[in-house]
Amino acid sequence: MILDTAFLITAFTTLFVVIDPFGTTPVFVALTHEESASMRRRIALRACVTSVVILAIFAGFGEAVLGFVGISMPAFRVAGGALLFLTALDMLFERRTKRREDRAEEADAPDPSVFPLAIPLIAGPGSIATIILLAGQKPGPEGVAYAIAAMVAVMVIVLALFLAGGLLARLLGKTGLNVVTRLLGMLLAALSVQFILDGLRAFGFAT
Repeated sequence: MILDTAFLITAFTTLFVVIDPFGTTPVFVALTHEESASMRRRIALRACVTSVVILAIFAGFGEAVLGFVGISMPAFRVAGGALLFLTALDMLFERRTKRREDRAEEADAPDPSVFPLAIPLIAGPGSIATIILLAGQKPGPEGVAYAIAAMVAVMVIVLALFLAGGLLARLLGKTGLNVVTRLLGMLLAALSVQFILDGLRAFGFAT
């Protein structure tokens, strides 16, 4: 098989823009700034590995995965937007801090690696739809291989930026992080509403 570098570059660029590593990193910092350095590394690695697995599954099986359980992509967008909106409220009103204090002695306290970092911020409706479309542009396993290769390259960049998030947290300080958290909470709220509107528009409920 001759390597199609043009398609690989196109796939990488498309996924990079959709996943937006530089835009996701401040969210990671805001969600994990109260954790230890080792915990932040674990959360970053877990979020990226989870995202790779999810996107690889959708690259290989595409809409059949959602269709098997009777879920359409617009419905997935609405659900993802609703969950993301709840996270935005937590960031705006510091509910996450209160819950961390309440769970301080729980060894199995949940972390944000799977939700909302992996789903829906990284492996969200946009990136899932994108990788499905990219995998379908070439017949057979070739398209899947190119799409997964491009996705893994983007995720390496995401992981590197997440691991450097501790430095950003130290530069901002506690006050700066509180301000950033609230600003990002507002942005996430707007993004979640956009997800919901996109899903409703596909159903014909919005214009």
